[in-house]
Parts: sequence; structure tokens; C-alpha cells
Amino acid sequence: YVLTGRHLGSAGVHPASTGDPARDLREKNSAIRALCIGAAVVALLAVLSTTGIVEIDATMLSNAQGWLLLGISAVVFSWLIFFGQWTPIERKRSAAILVLFVSSALFWAAFEQAGSSLSLFAERGTDCQIFGFVFPASWFQSVQPVFVVTLAPVFAWIWLAMGRREPSSPGKFSLGLLFGGLAFLILVPAAYTVAAGGKVGPYWLIVTYFLQTLGELCLSPVGLSSMTKLAPERAAGFMMGIWFLSTSIGNWLAGQAASVYSSMPLPTLFGAVAAFSILAALALFILIKPTVRMMQGVK
Repeated sequence: YVLTGRHLGSAGVHPASTGDPARDLREKNSAIRALCIGAAVVALLAVLSTTGIVEIDATMLSNAQGWLLLGISAVVFSWLIFFGQWTPIERKRSAAILVLFVSSALFWAAFEQAGSSLSLFAERGTDCQIFGFVFPASWFQSVQPVFVVTLAPVFAWIWLAMGRREPSSPGKFSLGLLFGGLAFLILVPAAYTVAAGGKVGPYWLIVTYFLQTLGELCLSPVGLSSMTKLAPERAAGFMMGIWFLSTSIGNWLAGQAASVYSSMPLPTLFGAVAAFSILAALALFILIKPTVRMMQGVK
């Protein structure tokens, strides 16, 4: 950055202006007040916890943060779509962002179980050996990165080769959710074997991670690119930050699902995740055309 930063010119040096200095100042002051209020709330909770007035454990903290993220998202999108001083085109594009945001959160809710439910499945229900070579269950965490590095250039070539037939951003998101659901659907037969006390071969998880990676490559690279195109110009940086809330919410939902790993029958858990993801993919597929219209020419 130090060596090449001069090529950036003035990009990002000054925040986008509304054209009204008084309004710019009001928005800046509002942002400062919001930060101060947030810091005060965190400080108050820290004092109440350390003094024993309020008991805060990991579960309570996780749930509170999850609901807080949902609340922040609801407030932000309400502001963008209904209350802010935005143009009609910006409001419609913000509505399109909301569709993609919800889809992203649902995808990551399934995908991020790779570090929870699927890791427990690898440790407790998978025969971790190939051709007599025994390996630790933790090695499965390397499967997805290998698939990502291998398949990313392939996907880039496919989208370019398709030209005008390349799916729209909502279409790619729908494919991502579908692959995410199929990844868990194929595990349902293996889950029955594990629930009966047996173990399954490692190829079940390898195929699952392969399908999850296909979904990730359909959805993840498209998300931030869509934000830069769809977000209102004077809130572009802010919206890119908001976009990562979908990942955070997805991680929280994944943790909620993983918490019932021991109490819910394994086939039911994997089947529920698969059904939820596939139904979400179908719902988004139905919404592709309306969402594309709301994007107002952005591809």
C-alpha cells in the first residue's frame, strides 16, 4: 500500500457528500452519537457483569449478540428502504440488497457448520482412513480450502465463457443455496448409519465439502461485488460493512443448529438443514426476476 498508494489518487480520502454541508454535519454528528451510545452500553454491561449485578455467560452473550445483529440489520434496511432521504432507484436497489443479504445469511448458516456439526460428524462418525492410512479428523478442515483454490479459476472461466448467458447475481445466489442444501442432503443416508452406531467412509464428507465449495464460489465472490454496485454512493463503504453482518448472522444461526447436535437425531438435523437451504434456493429462484428489476440495470 505504501509503495502503490499514490495510484489511488483521492479515492476514499473524503466521504461522499450529499451536496448540503449542513446535512453532512448532521449525519456526521448522528454517527458519532450512535458510536458513543454503543460504547456506553458495552461499558455499562461490563460494569454490571464484573460487579455481579448481572450474570453473563457464553450462551447469553452469544444469543444477545445474535439478536443484536438482527436488530441492527432491520434498522439499517428500514432506513435505506423506507425512511432515509434516498432516490427511488436507491430504495429499489437497497431492497435488492436485502434479498441478497437474507440469502447470504441462510447460506452461511449451513456452510459454517463445517466447523461445528460436520467436525463432530468427522470425529465421531467417520472412519478417518484411506487405503489403510489413518489421519486425524481435523484434516477434513483442509478439504474446503483445497477445493476453493482449485475451483476458483474454473468458476472465473465459466462465468466469462458464458458471456450474456451468465446468471444474474440473484441467480448465482440461488445456485449457492441449492448446492449448500445438497451438501447436507447427501449426508442423510450416512447419518442413519452413524445414528445406528456405525461409521462411514471419509468420501461422504469430501463430497459434502465439494458441494459446499461449489455453493461458496457461486455466492461469496458475488456478494461484495454486488454491494459496490447496488449501494447508494454516499453509503457504499457503510454498506460493505453491513454486508458482513450477513456472515455474522449466518455463523450465529450455524451455532444454534450445532447446539442440538447431541439432542436431535442426526438424520433429522442434516435433513432439516438440507430442506431449509433447498427451500430457500427455490424461494430465491422465484424472486430472481423481481430482484433483477429492483437492481435497476446493475448486473
